[in-house]
Formats: sequence, structure tokens, C-alpha cells
Amino acid sequence: MEKINILTILVAVVLLVVVVQTFQLTLISQQKASTTGLAIAAQASNSGANQGFSSQEEMMQAHHGGGSGAQQATQGLPNMVGGC
Repeated sequence: MEKINILTILVAVVLLVVVVQTFQLTLISQQKASTTGLAIAAQASNSGANQGFSSQEEMMQAHHGGGSGAQQATQGLPNMVGGC
């Protein structure tokens, strides 16, 4: 009888864990869906990745501090890195 009781308790614990994790996954998926919705709404309102800059190059220089110094440092180096 004791084996049956232990087995019953073990099955009950496993089922409880399944129920708790199902609830947690449901909450996580709802949070992710709401976050994704906000990100899509924010992205749609920006109308472009280069907003406020006249060119891609200008945006890269503003964000990464590029300029004539960076261009001179890379002069003479191959364009492709790696590959076949």
C-alpha cells in the first residue's frame, strides 16, 4: 500500500507542476504579445530608421563616431573579411 501512496503523491506533484508551468507560459506569452505590439506601434510611428539624418552614412557617423580618421585607418585594407 505504501508504494501506491508514494506513486499517487508523485503523480499529483507532477500534475501540479504542469498546471503551474502552463499558467506561467500563458502569462509570458501574453506579456510578449503586448510588448511586441508596443514595439510594432513604435516602429510604425518612426517612419524610417534614418529619421532625422539625410543619409545612412551621416547616421552611422553620428552614432559610431566615424569620420575622416576612421576612413584613413581603414584605407588600403581589403573590403571583404573572411569568406571563400
